[in-house]
Amino acid sequence: MKILVIDDQSYILDSTSLLLKFEGYDVITAANGRIGVEKARECFPDLIFCDISMPELDGYGVLDTIRNDHELSSIPFVFLTARTDKADMRAGMTKGADDFLIKPYTREELIQTVKSIENKRSKIEAQSQKQVEEIARNITHALPHEFRIVLNQVIGSAKYLQSVAQSIEPEGISEVSDDILTSAQRLFRITENFLTYAQIESFTADPKMRVSVRSFHTDEPAAMLCDLCMAKAMNYNRAKDLKFGEMVEGIVIEISSENFAKIISELTDNAFRFSEANTAVRLDMFEQSDAFVGFRLVDHGRGMSQKQINDIGAYKQFERDTYEQQGLGFGLYIAKKLVELHDGTFTIQTKEGNGTSIVFTLPLAN
Repeated sequence: MKILVIDDQSYILDSTSLLLKFEGYDVITAANGRIGVEKARECFPDLIFCDISMPELDGYGVLDTIRNDHELSSIPFVFLTARTDKADMRAGMTKGADDFLIKPYTREELIQTVKSIENKRSKIEAQSQKQVEEIARNITHALPHEFRIVLNQVIGSAKYLQSVAQSIEPEGISEVSDDILTSAQRLFRITENFLTYAQIESFTADPKMRVSVRSFHTDEPAAMLCDLCMAKAMNYNRAKDLKFGEMVEGIVIEISSENFAKIISELTDNAFRFSEANTAVRLDMFEQSDAFVGFRLVDHGRGMSQKQINDIGAYKQFERDTYEQQGLGFGLYIAKKLVELHDGTFTIQTKEGNGTSIVFTLPLAN
């Protein structure tokens, strides 16, 4: 375990690092907050001990910097302080500190604090491993069923071509080829969605991976949104049904282009697939706040029941004896989880037979 100790008092710095090294920990020291931040970015410690009262940059400033840095924000942070005022402690915890250690502290108190942080990390890692194993079980059960359906369609079409190879007309070949291509594209999407599902769950369970995924940006999302939606509308021969409302130009959002495209693709595909031709599918993009931009997708299709909405939010939605992920649930689940992975909100307003309105938000890049 790598520990960074930040303190402007040399005797505290030396004694604390000596005690930690004696226990077998890898220790890095910094004589003030500014140097501490620099060393944190250089060595990526597993734990930071930091004094509050320091020149140049105090402990609160160090904590703010760490928590606002995507690569460092998940590092456990413990204040070292001679202050015993509860207001100071409450302020530190509110800002995101994990614990406090009051000076002068004993060797036992210091080591117990480290052990406590280690135990928390072990529990998080154990939970992450449990979720990864659960994901693997779900995929193991669901994929064979999905693959079997599509592969049977491909095999059936291929056998038909084989049996009529000597007599089939060009139009027939074209028709069967279209069936095979459609099945292959569906198989590709099934595979892509399950891989995305597994990736999302692993990111959700691992704080460091969650921080990493937030480091990507998408420039000019409005232009990308329009292109993606028009392509999807044309796939369904419904370009005239696609309507664009308000758009926000000249912004950058805190999500990768791939994940943003996945959200839009899944939501618009559902909107066109589950609504009738000659009914509008409308998209709006609006300023939600100084930190978030909002998106609204409205269709006039079959709508959803409250049970369907609840199932979308349920983590165990795939643990069923029968797996039919062709419908609304899987794509919506992926879109919802991607939004939430980026600290956005995702709401569904719908009524069976009266269409669906989906509103979600994504963070603006700093």
